[in-house]
Amino acid sequence: MENVPVRLRSDVQGLDEIWGGGLIAGSSYIIQGRPGAGKTILANQLAFAQARQGRKVLYVTLLAESHDRLFQSLATLDFFDAAKVGKDITYISLLRTLREEGLKALVEMLRGELARQSASILVLDGLLNARESAQNNLDVKTFVAELQGHAAFTGCTVLFLTSARIDESSPEHTMVDGVLQLEESVVGSRTVRQMRVAKSRGSRALGGFHLFEITSRGIDVYPRLEAALANPSVKDTAPPDRLSTGLEGFDERIGGGLPAHSVTAVVGPAGSGKTTFGLGFLHKATPEQPGVHFGFYETPERLAAKASALGIDIHAMIESKALTVMWRPLTENLLDKLAHELLTTVRVTRARRLFLDGLTGFERATVNPNRMVEFFAALSNELRAIGVTTVCTWEVKELSGPWMTNPSPEILSQIDNVIALHHALTGDTLRRGMKVLKVRDSVFDTSVAEFEIAGSGVGLRVTGTASVTVAVPVGVDVR
Repeated sequence: MENVPVRLRSDVQGLDEIWGGGLIAGSSYIIQGRPGAGKTILANQLAFAQARQGRKVLYVTLLAESHDRLFQSLATLDFFDAAKVGKDITYISLLRTLREEGLKALVEMLRGELARQSASILVLDGLLNARESAQNNLDVKTFVAELQGHAAFTGCTVLFLTSARIDESSPEHTMVDGVLQLEESVVGSRTVRQMRVAKSRGSRALGGFHLFEITSRGIDVYPRLEAALANPSVKDTAPPDRLSTGLEGFDERIGGGLPAHSVTAVVGPAGSGKTTFGLGFLHKATPEQPGVHFGFYETPERLAAKASALGIDIHAMIESKALTVMWRPLTENLLDKLAHELLTTVRVTRARRLFLDGLTGFERATVNPNRMVEFFAALSNELRAIGVTTVCTWEVKELSGPWMTNPSPEILSQIDNVIALHHALTGDTLRRGMKVLKVRDSVFDTSVAEFEIAGSGVGLRVTGTASVTVAVPVGVDVR
């Protein structure tokens, strides 16, 4: 019979996922990072989570900072519960014992406290001080081994916190079951926090760095999408259904509409009609087949005004649960957080239509541009698999010349359908048009169709033939 280890639920968003299911009960771990990286917040978040689940926690500090200062900081965080302190979580300082009596006395004191508190979780904050008190590496190994041995005997899980960047060949690294490294760095003018599971005995951790942030909730981790979704979470299907674009007369040009569970890129320069196309697509959403608008540019209020000019009442659609609007300002974003929020909303609402207004918003959010191909592959594969048909926009300066390299050919090859929009001056008249460049497994009309914005409405026609009317009223504010 397979011996399945008991896992501790951390209640830290994303942490258990990158650790391969969570910390293993009775094991020992190092959480390391420079001062300010978030070690103490994470350790306390874990401690309060275990206390809420009925476990006893012993939190031992080997630092000069008083517990009153610690509680003042923790009190600003949602997970902190003063009623748990002294009852389910006991805080003690053993810095004096370490300084005056050494590591051996510290171990004896910890043994006594663990037995007295019946603790199943031990947090030792200040491993660096214990390390500096040792005469040599043997003393460090003896200290860690004795503490591990007693903890394992009682089924206690141990978290060692240290501000030192401990080498992977150090005694501590070689003896513990896992190492979590927290890093804070400045990329350009922004601060970025990342964590990495440097060692994970008995767990299949997600490799590499994963973004995290510190908020009023504590620490939220966003597993790197291409690692977390290396394969889609559910089996992919390719149904033969078609979804209307919402532009009357255009569906016939692409074989009856967009293939279900596909990804369509609408590319073109500013003012060519990309957002208008997306709003027309979302207008077909219903409470039974809802849609999601995910954008970086217009606020929800400005988006509603633009849609109103097209005869679309976004507020009514939101109220009826036909539409969910997500706006993420194009300021400072975390790439994997954007993807996590998007996928969560699509799953919760069971959306069948998704309009991503601005793939460049994801590009701007990344601190490592080399990730974009793999990131978009994971995102688009997951969207297809969970059954949503996606229309996204990508702004280019012009459709001639090098536009095919931005987005990169690797990203463009992952997109099922490509529709190019453009505009040009003919005399004193601005003319807007569209051309279908690619539709997955379909025969399509390759001629150019022209948008006309006039007092009688928006017209769509094939160059050189009769006009085909688009069912969108007058007042278009095209971008």
